[in-house]
Amino acid sequence: MGQYFTNDENLKSEYRNIVYNYKEYTFNFTSDLGVFSKDRIDYASKLLIETYFENAKPERKILDVGCGYGFIGVTLSKITNSYVDMIDVNKRAIHLSNLNIKNNNANCNAFISNIYENIKDKYDVIISNPPIRAGKNVYMEIILKANEHLKENGEFWFVMNKDQGAKSTIEKIKDVYEVNVLNKSKGFFVILCKKR
Repeated sequence: MGQYFTNDENLKSEYRNIVYNYKEYTFNFTSDLGVFSKDRIDYASKLLIETYFENAKPERKILDVGCGYGFIGVTLSKITNSYVDMIDVNKRAIHLSNLNIKNNNANCNAFISNIYENIKDKYDVIISNPPIRAGKNVYMEIILKANEHLKENGEFWFVMNKDQGAKSTIEKIKDVYEVNVLNKSKGFFVILCKKR
């Protein structure tokens, strides 16, 4: 089976439904084979957005990089009343994201982009649970090049496990961003990077 960051035209479909509750909100997501964390909402993504909800301002223009089936972007849009662009290199992920945008009545737009290739706008916030398995070059490009697509005073939010290089990544990006670790849980760090 191919990785979730590739397009496998021969992969069959096996839809499944995933429910997420946050305070008074309930979301229903359709997932499928060939996307990241297809059977459940992964702990890191949940930690990332719930930390965001506790710290962030509402009504912002947000970009979700590596959106998968749309969990981060859809929930951010609804709970913070924000507009969210959602991108992924995986066609199936984008198809599912658009389904989930519609089903949850979210103010989002999902489209194919290999990292920032098809991004023309600037954002208040860029957020990502970066695809570690795609390799260091890929996830470092997501982190470092976010800076080019942020508005002045923009923020890049991401989550990474300490066993997958969170601490060394923080050291490498301090020249580009003002870096703060906002949350730590089960080995995962939620990291806020402010544009210098």
